[in-house]
Amino acid sequence: MALKRIALRDFVIVQSLDLDLQTGFTALTGETGAGKSILIDALQLLLGARADTGVIREGTERAELCAEFDPPKQLAAWFEDAGIEQEDVLLIRRTIDSQGKSRAWINGTPVTAAQLRVLGEHLLDIHGQHAWQSLTRHDSVRALLDAYAGVQTQTLGALWSDWREKLKALETARAAQDTLQQERERLQWQIAELQKLSPRADEWDDLNAQHAKLSNAQSLLDNAHEALRALEDEDQDTGALARLSQAQHLLQSYEHVDDAFRSMGEVLSASLAQAEDVVRSLQGFLRHTELEPQRLAELDARLSQWISLARRYKRQPEDLPALWDGWKTELKALDTAADMDTLAATESTSRAAYEKAARALSQKRSKAAPQLAAAVTQAMQTLGMAGGQFVVEIDAGAEPGPAGVDHVSFLVSSHPGMTPKPIGKVASGGELSRISLAISVTTSELGEAPTLIFDEVDSGVGGAVAETVGRLMQQLGRARQVLTVTHLPQVAACADHHLVVAKHKSARGTSSSVKPAEDDARVQEIARMLGGEKLSATTLAHAREMLEQPQPVQ
Repeated sequence: MALKRIALRDFVIVQSLDLDLQTGFTALTGETGAGKSILIDALQLLLGARADTGVIREGTERAELCAEFDPPKQLAAWFEDAGIEQEDVLLIRRTIDSQGKSRAWINGTPVTAAQLRVLGEHLLDIHGQHAWQSLTRHDSVRALLDAYAGVQTQTLGALWSDWREKLKALETARAAQDTLQQERERLQWQIAELQKLSPRADEWDDLNAQHAKLSNAQSLLDNAHEALRALEDEDQDTGALARLSQAQHLLQSYEHVDDAFRSMGEVLSASLAQAEDVVRSLQGFLRHTELEPQRLAELDARLSQWISLARRYKRQPEDLPALWDGWKTELKALDTAADMDTLAATESTSRAAYEKAARALSQKRSKAAPQLAAAVTQAMQTLGMAGGQFVVEIDAGAEPGPAGVDHVSFLVSSHPGMTPKPIGKVASGGELSRISLAISVTTSELGEAPTLIFDEVDSGVGGAVAETVGRLMQQLGRARQVLTVTHLPQVAACADHHLVVAKHKSARGTSSSVKPAEDDARVQEIARMLGGEKLSATTLAHAREMLEQPQPVQ
């Protein structure tokens, strides 16, 4: 069993509902307007449908919905990735408040509506009363065949997107050849201009330092000579070194008398040593320093070139190396974009991968199509269309797309000897409903969801066909949990369990309830469905007969 319990608070016209659900086939019945589809609406919300404030019962602040399921074992990895703790019971809860804010939890862990939808695909399979409308839409028809064939189109869709991207790049390059060529020529000219300079990173600061040194070389030499003379003027004994040496000697002569003389002498000794180092450095500077007028002229010329190019391109001189590198990168990108041979080869490879996958998908669809057609045709025989035929037609020449190159159509002939034609052109409303039911029964047998819900899919059906519908539902209920909202007594009489939805009016407003119908209560509900509110002995007897004498499906 999958769905075990559902609880609602202040939902639409339900004030409070706690309902336990059983295995097998359960029918939900009730008067028109009683709210038979409320449970289905609630389940859809619990499994990710869009919520709005219209589902909150009038006069209240918040709607609360809760459902218990048997946990799906195949989703163990999904639960782990989502950080949701797995328990013996899968509990889903959702609230919608009057401000439109919706919150949801799975086993107490907050989740998104998208996560609820992923989970819902593995818990419920809902067939609505207007499901037949999708039989006239090619995308829905193709998706139904794919589901029956057990194929997925996600990989093909990714290949399609990749091919379209490569094709767009190729077409864009073709359309922009003139513009690209002009841009390439502009970049090539600018790069060539800077190529003459070939600016290196951090070169600007180094050039300025060298230029400052060479342009002041004479002053540096003159000052070095004067400094050296001030330190070493031995002719007049006025050099700084001689005077420091003399002062040191005078202090050392009396350092044994006063320790202060010793300390000051040590300071002078250190100063004398440092001054001697300066002398050696100045001598070295004078030996190795030249005016280098030619090198200065070269630096002047290069700095002038830097400044001229910086002004031309309205940049700071130190930014020229980065500008040069950027232009070269842009040119490389343009060369790549303009490489038509490479772009064409890439597009061709991508297209070939898509076409190969599309052919493989077409083969799987072609194999599944006659199987689906035979299964639905067989189901039609018991639904008032004896001799009718259902055909799945595949045209592999459709425009390529993310779902492949197949145009899938459903054809039908509802009577013997008729040529099958498009379903929307030859089938009446009632026939469409029955064909939809045949497809629903056929395809739902293959799904993995343990709970099947049919919402008035028997609309437009009556008589013996209605009884057959009930037997089909009963047959499905042997393997899976089936819930059906129905207005047909023949269908309800075949159910293993019967729930009656009733609407109540009071001074506090209108509310709806759902209660199990058993024994006499079920007889009376079947009789009401047969003959209306006034229950006669005949309708009651007929109801008992329908409940006591089930007929197997042929």
